[in-house]
Order: sequence, then structure tokens, then C-alpha cells
Amino acid sequence: MLSRTAAALVPFFGRLTVTLDAGADLAPGSIVAANHTSLSDPAIVLAALRRQGVEPVVMAAAGLWRVPIIGRVLTRGGHVPVRRADPRAARCLEDAADALARGRVVLIYGEGGIPDGTAEAPPRRFRSGLARLAAATGAPVVPLGQAGARRVMSGGGAGQLARLAAAPLRRPELRVHIGAPVRLTGGLPAATAQAHAAVTAAWLTATGVAGAPSGPVAEPGRAAEPGRVSDPVPNPGRVSDPVPAARAGV
Repeated sequence: MLSRTAAALVPFFGRLTVTLDAGADLAPGSIVAANHTSLSDPAIVLAALRRQGVEPVVMAAAGLWRVPIIGRVLTRGGHVPVRRADPRAARCLEDAADALARGRVVLIYGEGGIPDGTAEAPPRRFRSGLARLAAATGAPVVPLGQAGARRVMSGGGAGQLARLAAAPLRRPELRVHIGAPVRLTGGLPAATAQAHAAVTAAWLTATGVAGAPSGPVAEPGRAAEPGRVSDPVPNPGRVSDPVPAARAGV
């Protein structure tokens, strides 16, 4: 429901263009790592992924589960609440690992927060949760960069609402670029830096495609099954190493 709703609503608020690297592959059991700039960008990313036939499991702030209706939708869709500074924090990585083992695609935001201001900005430093999840599961990481979401929602409370209300009239450009999968290597610091660099490169491509796309442009297509792509690849299988419960946080 979450992906379908996003795909239906996003075109009213902006003009979405999705480009892909030549080697881009959203295979079942992949981790999609995206940059986070706005409260609106999860919907934009979900709409872009659905064009590729993918409806991911989303790792999102646990506070959203307390919002009426939204919480029920998230629970029904099997999405993963992220609880920071909480004894249950490590559970989110275990739940994400289970989703990957079932062949679902998992969407994670490595930064863990939204920047201040209204200007487009590069991805900030990543937390280690993305690298830990990839190390524990062996899943490939698909970098995704998005630009333009801050023109839909950004700034303070009043400013966010004003931009959201004006977006259907302005219909800003919303750009999403999907890179080729990477296999994170090295220890957690090195793997985290590698993931950050890949997402930053995808973001730079997204911000630079205003004149001409650097990769093939994805056309909207018929929805596929959750966690599937139009050219599916085999399920990578079960998690090779469970996420230690002592590793709290994302």
C-alpha cells in the first residue's frame, strides 16, 4: 500500500525522472541505500523504485508507528521500525536481515536524519548500521541518489507546509538515480565510507541530470510483486551470519 500510494501521489507534487547506471540491478535480497534530505523524499524514492517493479521494506524511525493510520500501514507492509538509544535497537537489523533472506529489497537511509535549511546538500556522514547489515547478510548495496525533494518539503514547520501546498502548482523536478550494486569490503569504518561514497556519486548524478540524463531513463511500468524486478535474479538465500544483538543502533 505504501509504495502504491507514493506512486499515485508523487506526480501531483513534481515531475519525477528516474535514471539508472548501465549495471544497475535491483535484485531480490538487495539493500537500497538512499540519501535523506526531506520528509518528502521517502515517497519520491518509493515511487521511483516502484517504476522498477520494486516495493521495498523500509527502515524508518519508530515514531512513525505511533501515528494513527500510518502506523497500521507500516505494520501491515512489514516495514522495520528503527529505535535508537533503546535496548531494542539491534532488533531492526535482525528484522531487516530476515526481510532480505525472504528475497525482499530493503530501503535504508544511512544518514539517520534530515539536514537543516532548504538548499540541496550532499549526503552527510553515514552511521554504521548499513555496513553492519551488509556484512551480516552478504547483501549487495544499491546506491540511490535523489535530488529535488527539498523543493517539496524543507525548512521549519510553516515553511514545510507552505512548500508542500505550493508544490502541485510549481511541480518541481524530482530526480532519482540508481547506481550499480556494490559489495562493501573491509571493516565497518571502511565499508561505511565506501557506501557513503557510492550514494554520494549517485546523488551527484541526480543533481547533474537537469540538462541531460547520464544513464537510461526509466519508463513507468506495470507494478510487479513486492521485492521483484522486471528481470528477476535468484534469491540470494538465508543470512549467513545473524546480526549480534549487542550491536545497537543504525
